[in-house]
Amino acid sequence: MSTTTASAVTGIDISGYLVSDPQRAIAFYRDTLGLVPTEIDEHGRGAEFTLADGATFGVWQTPEKEVGGFVMLAVPDVRAKVAALQAAGVEISPVDETPVCYMAFGKDPDGNAYILHQRK
Repeated sequence: MSTTTASAVTGIDISGYLVSDPQRAIAFYRDTLGLVPTEIDEHGRGAEFTLADGATFGVWQTPEKEVGGFVMLAVPDVRAKVAALQAAGVEISPVDETPVCYMAFGKDPDGNAYILHQRK
């Protein structure tokens, strides 16, 4: 599959865990490991921690209450990347819009979660 500039993966925006109890996870990473939350979801679904090296780690609860790791991959045009993947027969969610970004959700052949992410 060929990639175009618009659909190229350019980096990792965040890595983290999908958790069953976001408040417990936030407390562990904050109170036990000493990470300072830089973003906390107003609905209690999770938080992000920006580390000293600029990397971002997050803990989030999905509506399905899945657990496991995930990686959020930066792309310059998430719609173009989703279209390219769908044309190649890859199953991926439609693009979701948040106040700060666009995202599409998929799983690799082993079921590991990945998110294609485009900042606004």
